[in-house]
Amino acid sequence: MDTTPLYQQIAEAVRQEILYGQLRPGDSLPTVREMAERWQCTPGTVQRAYRELVRQGVVVSQPGQGTRVGSTLTSDAGPLRRAELVHRAEAFLLQQLAAGYSAEEIERAERSALDRWRAQNTRPQSVPTAVLRFAGSHDLAISQIGARFGEIAPGFELNLTYNGSLGGLIALARGDADLAGSHLWDAESEQYNLPTVRRLMPGQRVALVTLAFRRLGLVSPPGNPLGVDGLTDLPGRRFANRQRGAGTRVWLEAQLRRSGIDSGAIAGFDHEATTHTEVARLVAEGESDTGLAIEAAAKDFGLDFLPLTTERYDLVIPATAWDNNGIQALVRWLRSDEGCDMLEALGGYETGETGGVRWVD
Repeated sequence: MDTTPLYQQIAEAVRQEILYGQLRPGDSLPTVREMAERWQCTPGTVQRAYRELVRQGVVVSQPGQGTRVGSTLTSDAGPLRRAELVHRAEAFLLQQLAAGYSAEEIERAERSALDRWRAQNTRPQSVPTAVLRFAGSHDLAISQIGARFGEIAPGFELNLTYNGSLGGLIALARGDADLAGSHLWDAESEQYNLPTVRRLMPGQRVALVTLAFRRLGLVSPPGNPLGVDGLTDLPGRRFANRQRGAGTRVWLEAQLRRSGIDSGAIAGFDHEATTHTEVARLVAEGESDTGLAIEAAAKDFGLDFLPLTTERYDLVIPATAWDNNGIQALVRWLRSDEGCDMLEALGGYETGETGGVRWVD
């Protein structure tokens, strides 16, 4: 039974209608009488809900003109707008805490939701000159860095596009990104990133900055009920795979070939998830039996994790962008105790070489 006060339920219902476009800026809300009949409550309850929405700046109410959705919801009102966002976030936090979730669970869920949103909104947008364009492999640490980039590099923003390691390097080669994130495994040389960077960016001087070494493995529901103990157990299981061009999938396909495992025998092998978070979610919600993801994603969803390899994740930066103040601030932060502590807190990251630079000529 929902114990939320009725006026708050009404206010939330209105917010949801605005969020999903059923009510647009400038639209009139139902009259107090109509809303009271709809919710089978007193007019005073509706009035309280509307006052709450007015206080939050979601709607405006004028005598003789009724209550309307605000016409400037997306405008930048500076500190007032940010304060309103904090208020909404606090209200959500309190609601979820009251529902029994811990602060850590809520933080991980919000991070996962942002990861999914970024993965689904990968089209480059027009950005000011103080924005650095990142393209490449999904990583929970990158999402964290993007969220706090204004603190890491004051005056800069980091625009994230998750299109896989290969997609990121191609974007970099075309000049559509300032830095790329990659963990592409080359089976012939048994190296990460270097061979592919040389092939895609011949004759260019490029820096490979180590973000971290991260553990990659199979994720399963708590207790591993199906007993998934390695890649040889994948045939017959419902598998959550990554998209073509993702470094995780490149590594997986190389290992399957080496082991003589037919990918066609793995149910769901062509089910492509664009992030590690999405793989973990599919397993957590029972849509897949197992998947290949980094340890930090398994930790976020409370899943069992079977480590299979430790991979190098690099930030690939052309020499032409190396002296950018935002780039240099990021490299300094990665080398700091604060940067390493953040990575290690996510779980599954090794920071012994974090911030180290290798140049490719």
